Amino acid sequence: MDGKFKRVRGMEDILPAQTAIWQRIEDTARTVFARYNYAEIRTPLVEKTDVFSRTSGDSSDIVTKQMYSFEDKGGRNITLRPEGTAGIVRSFVENKLFGPEHPKPVKTYYMGPMFRYERPGATHNREFHQIGCETIGAVSPQIDAEVIRLALDIFQGLDIQDLRVELNTLGDDESRAAYRATLVEYFQQYRDELSSDSQRRLTQNPLRILDSKDRHDQAIVAGAPKLAASLNERSQRYFAALKQALDVLHVNYTVDDRLVRGLDYYTDTVFEIQAKAPAFGDGYTTICAGGRYNNMVQEFGGPEMGGVGFAFGEERLATVVQATAKEHVVDYFICTDTKGQDPETINRIFDDALAQAAQLRAAGNVVEVNFQVRSMKSQKKEAFKLNAKNIVVVD
Repeated sequence: MDGKFKRVRGMEDILPAQTAIWQRIEDTARTVFARYNYAEIRTPLVEKTDVFSRTSGDSSDIVTKQMYSFEDKGGRNITLRPEGTAGIVRSFVENKLFGPEHPKPVKTYYMGPMFRYERPGATHNREFHQIGCETIGAVSPQIDAEVIRLALDIFQGLDIQDLRVELNTLGDDESRAAYRATLVEYFQQYRDELSSDSQRRLTQNPLRILDSKDRHDQAIVAGAPKLAASLNERSQRYFAALKQALDVLHVNYTVDDRLVRGLDYYTDTVFEIQAKAPAFGDGYTTICAGGRYNNMVQEFGGPEMGGVGFAFGEERLATVVQATAKEHVVDYFICTDTKGQDPETINRIFDDALAQAAQLRAAGNVVEVNFQVRSMKSQKKEAFKLNAKNIVVVD
C-alpha cells in the first residue's frame, strides 16, 4: 500500500476479531454502572483548549507535552480531549445540572476515544479509549469508597481477580498549601540537581515532583517531607473515614504517600487500581486511576460542589480479557446451489435465500447467506470457518 494511505502513527484499527473483546468490556461496565444508578453522558471530542489547560494544570504532562491543540478556521484554539473529567464538569456547569431539579450527586459514566501526543506503545496510542465515571455534587468519604468499589466490581466482572488498591490523600486546599510550602523549601536545596521538568514544576506544582520518573529525581524525592505531616484535622478525619468505609466494603488497600496522580485538579482522595496478569509482564500494572476534585465546578463558574471519579483504558484491559471473550457463532449459513444455472435462475435462487434469511433473522437468529456463484464445497468450508450451527441449501 502507498504510504500516504496508511493509518496515522499512533492510531489503530480495531478489527472485527477484536471488537468482541471490547464489547464485553463495555457491556460489563454498563451493567455495573447501572447497578450503581449511573447514567451515560456523551460530551464532544473537541473542547476549547482552556477547558483542559486551566483545570489539568500547567505542570501536568498532558498540558505541557501531550495535547492535540490547534486553531480552527474561526481562529478558536481547540483541543482533542485528552481525558474525560474536565469536559464532563464543563457540561455539568453549562447545562446547569447543579440546579435543585437534579438529584445530588449527579452520577454519570462515559466511554469513548481520547487523544494525547505521546510515543506509541504496546497498550497505549495517540488515540486511545477510556471508560470512566464522575459523581458530582457531594463531598463524602463514603462516596469515594463506593466509587473505588464500583471500579473493582467492573474488573472482577471481567474475571480479573489479582487486584490491589493504592490509596493516598492530598488533603484540602489548606493542607496542600502548607505541604507545597514545605516541599518548595526542601527541593530548593537541590534545584540545580533536579531534571528540567522538575525544575519547572518546582514553581508551578511541586507535588508533581513526587511523581517524577527521572531516577536522579527519585533519589532526591526519597528524602522529601511526608504529606501526612501537613494535613490539617479536617483532612485527617476525611482520610480516616474513607479508610473505614473501604473496610466496610471489604476493599483491601495500601496507603502510598507518594501517590499524587498526574493532574493538578485532585484534592483529598487519590487512588490507583493495579492488576497482575501474564499479559502485563512481571509485577503489578496500573489499570485504573482516579480521585476527588472539589474545586473544578467553581473553576467553570458553577457553585461550590465537589466531585470524584475514575477512568481506565480499554486497550490495556483488552489484553487481559481476550482469553475469556465469547466466540462469535452463526446460527444458520444459507448455501446457494447455482452450479450450471443461467443468470435469471441464479437471481431467483439468491432472492429465495434472501427471503429465507429475513424470516430466520426475524426469529432472532444470526444468519449468513452466500450471494456468490461458487462451489458447494467452498460454501460449506466458509460455514465451518464461521462456526455455523446449521447449514441450509437453497436451489
